[in-house]
Amino acid sequence: MLGDIHGGELKTFDSDYLLERFELTDQDIETIREYGQSLENKWHLYVEEFYEWLALQPEYEDFFQDVDLLKDVQVRQVEYWKDFFQANVNSTYVARRKRLGEMHAHIQLPLDSYLTAVNKSLSILTRSMRDKKMSDKQAGAMKSAVTKLLNMDNTIIVGTFMSMTQQKIAEQTDALMQMSTPVAAIWDGILLLPIVGVIDSARANEIMNSILTKVLETHAKVIILDISGVAVVDTAVANHLIKITKASKLMGCDCTITGMSPAVAQTIVELGIDTQNVTTTANLHDSLRMAFAEVGVVIAKS
Repeated sequence: MLGDIHGGELKTFDSDYLLERFELTDQDIETIREYGQSLENKWHLYVEEFYEWLALQPEYEDFFQDVDLLKDVQVRQVEYWKDFFQANVNSTYVARRKRLGEMHAHIQLPLDSYLTAVNKSLSILTRSMRDKKMSDKQAGAMKSAVTKLLNMDNTIIVGTFMSMTQQKIAEQTDALMQMSTPVAAIWDGILLLPIVGVIDSARANEIMNSILTKVLETHAKVIILDISGVAVVDTAVANHLIKITKASKLMGCDCTITGMSPAVAQTIVELGIDTQNVTTTANLHDSLRMAFAEVGVVIAKS
């Protein structure tokens, strides 16, 4: 099975769907199989020509320095093409292509390197290894059928590769998001969250979730948002900050925004953002002084 994003939902389809989608007819399949039979005693020629070409590519040193690995890859490559020219397109065939995509994602093989290698393989298999007795018409039919099936394979392999890569990026982004919203309890009843970088909708939601979760855990009375590390504030960012203060207030925790630069303050005024119910301070010192007073802590000078 292969997943395809359509209309925001995951659409699954099987080998029959793929055959229809890529217009692979029974005649195409038969043509591919017949040509595959003619290659039975020529695989060593393909390997020799392909790896002579590959040795000149920049990726060679990165992925094929190990001699044993190189031999294993050569065996697997021939197995792939033999399977390809048998053209038994079913759910097992599709699953094998998905595993290839997963493997390429695992070793982080660049997509352009993979597709370039596939293009070279196709050139060797349909030109250099072509049966000289084949007519131009037969050669055209063979190349058309092989190209259709190869496009189908690449759709599965590249689609799987991209899906795994996007999943990995999403996991890394989520990890970074959690690392970038460290809500710290700096005193009984007082939380501090320094915000650095860009605030978008996703990060704003993560900040709010982190704050509300920490407020619930600690029963905090004050949360200080230090935005001195936020260089740009637009309407969306300002609205996000106000939503955070309101949500905190609903849980019984007052939110103070500190570290607001003159440029950011001017921007908020020019945007006409309603800050009437938002507590702000110029620096962290003032915020802490207000927070201590609110929770009943008296700081005595020695």
